Amino acid sequence: MVTTDIIVFNTINNVISILLIKRLNEPFQNSWALPGGFVDKDEPLLDAANRELQEETGLVNLTLEQFFTFGNPNRDPRGHTISVVFSTQICDSKVLVVAGDDAKEVQWFNILKLPPLAFDHDDIIKMAIKKLLHK
Repeated sequence: MVTTDIIVFNTINNVISILLIKRLNEPFQNSWALPGGFVDKDEPLLDAANRELQEETGLVNLTLEQFFTFGNPNRDPRGHTISVVFSTQICDSKVLVVAGDDAKEVQWFNILKLPPLAFDHDDIIKMAIKKLLHK
């Protein structure tokens, strides 16, 4: 199975935040996670990432870059799932995010104060923060 996950960093007043969704469904129902989901048949990866981001958060027209691919066979209890992770960085204090699709909530979190996360998203975010801070 192939999925995309999306990292959206937002920097406001020198504070870096990351956008997370609260999962509506199992597995990890009610846990915080990166926006993302399964790639549809014959769907390009970037299109899937943009679609999932829009469906779950309402965000559109962001420039996404492929960040890394995660494929630990045990990362998803539903089976071996490979996630192609995309990322972007914005600086917008007025950006509007709205939970939709299989997101129960959507919220910005300070990267230094993250909640417990679903799947291997803690590892994904740690790697992304390290790369962001080394730029």
